Amino acid sequence: MYDEREQSPEHGPLAGFTVGVTAARRADELGALLERRGAAVLHARALRIVPLSDDSELLAATKEIIGRVPDIAVATTAIGFRGWVEAADGWGLGEDLLERLRGVRILARGPKVKGAIRAAGLTEEWSPASESMAEVLDRLLEEGVDGLRIAVQLHGEPLPGFVESLRAGGAEVVGVPVYRWLPPEDIGPVDRLIDAVVARTLDAVTFTSAPAAASLLSRAEERGLLDDLLAALGHDVLPACVGPVTALPLQARGVDTVQPERFRLGPLVQLLCRELPSRARTLPVAGHRVEIRGHAVLVDGGLRPVPPAGMSLLRALARRPGWVVSRAELLRALPGAGRDEHAVETAMARLRTALGAPKLIQTVVKRGYRLALDPAADTKYDAAV
Repeated sequence: MYDEREQSPEHGPLAGFTVGVTAARRADELGALLERRGAAVLHARALRIVPLSDDSELLAATKEIIGRVPDIAVATTAIGFRGWVEAADGWGLGEDLLERLRGVRILARGPKVKGAIRAAGLTEEWSPASESMAEVLDRLLEEGVDGLRIAVQLHGEPLPGFVESLRAGGAEVVGVPVYRWLPPEDIGPVDRLIDAVVARTLDAVTFTSAPAAASLLSRAEERGLLDDLLAALGHDVLPACVGPVTALPLQARGVDTVQPERFRLGPLVQLLCRELPSRARTLPVAGHRVEIRGHAVLVDGGLRPVPPAGMSLLRALARRPGWVVSRAELLRALPGAGRDEHAVETAMARLRTALGAPKLIQTVVKRGYRLALDPAADTKYDAAV
């Protein structure tokens, strides 16, 4: 288990890394957890939740359930269940709805929705430890659903295969659409996050719902950047999902993700605290231990923020540690530097100042620059190159 006490007291385990947050709900909470561990956070709510308190579909489903009570009700989210009860109250149907549900077998997807059910004065029959809708479906199908009437509170988009599998098993399914996911009203932050992923200026992107992942992919496709986004998520920017259901839209596009064992924000952050430092490049340079992170460098455990141009140069040098890299090649690594090699000298001077140890990078007259890799490590890294 990751232990934050092993980290330097001067900075958190995510210091020097930048993480994107796509959540619509609890985005501030997730961002605060990341920032407390040292990360820089780029917020971009990839969707918005629209309650359907005045929606004819929800009203019709509520009246149908009151008029003809189901055998089983499946509650999937706390916010959705509370929204349903509140909407029914607004229509003057709240007491009738709760009275009907008191005689129904209620299955809850997880502890949060269990809390919402109990707050409404009801009691759930069962909830899976995994918080997985797949386990709910397996239980229902194992018990047999032929001839049963099942009310399913929908997430906001159709549950993939869930309703279809119940109907294939002979059940009559009543969908309860409590809220919908829609694109954000201000798409600017999402576009900036996509651009940051494509430019590899983010180290990781977090996803807490499948609709958020699908929304980000859809927007990238609209802008003609889907292939670039997928390439970045596949190799350089770590996609971290709160659980397997959230990961489905990314996996459908061939993107592998990391997920915590427990589907919660805390374990998701702990996962990043392990994964991102383990992916950072660490080199023995001029008697120092240098760890290259997203927008900063740890020199002997001390955090040294580095300007973007300097990070570009450092990564170019670190690709061939100990080897001379020409000014022309370093110029190509600088974003928007043009053709003037003087830009390399300026950025290099700032990089050395930022690192606080000028001898880490050696100037090789008339040839370029090199990381002063320790001689004891030369053989190891030459073989790797």
